Amino acid sequence: MQDKWSLRLMRTAALFGLLGTILGSHMAGSGSYAFRPVHAHILLVGWLSMFAWGVFYKLYAVRSARLVAIQGWTGIIGAIGLTAGMWLQFLQPFNVNETFSLIFYIVGGTILLVSFALFAIVTFMTEKKASRG
Repeated sequence: MQDKWSLRLMRTAALFGLLGTILGSHMAGSGSYAFRPVHAHILLVGWLSMFAWGVFYKLYAVRSARLVAIQGWTGIIGAIGLTAGMWLQFLQPFNVNETFSLIFYIVGGTILLVSFALFAIVTFMTEKKASRG
């Protein structure tokens, strides 16, 4: 189960990394830095955190497979919600209702916060995996 989550999180990280670098390239090419906060969060919570969690789950055995799944899903949903919510809130691409975009942004960030709290708990429920030699 953990190997599946490790790979799932690393693949998600790769997609966030690709999106973040595309946004960075767009900003550099256009000379507009309007996407800067969204770009930064995509790379930090989407690429870096997801990748780190994926590596952690590859290296350590967690005593609760269910907790790994909950932490993984809240991480993915929260990172998408936070960054999409930021985009809707700050750039207003579709002229959506400001209350809706703010709630979307806050809910995404809160789900991500729960994921980070769960990961902190997970780190105390581990055993080192056997050496693969």
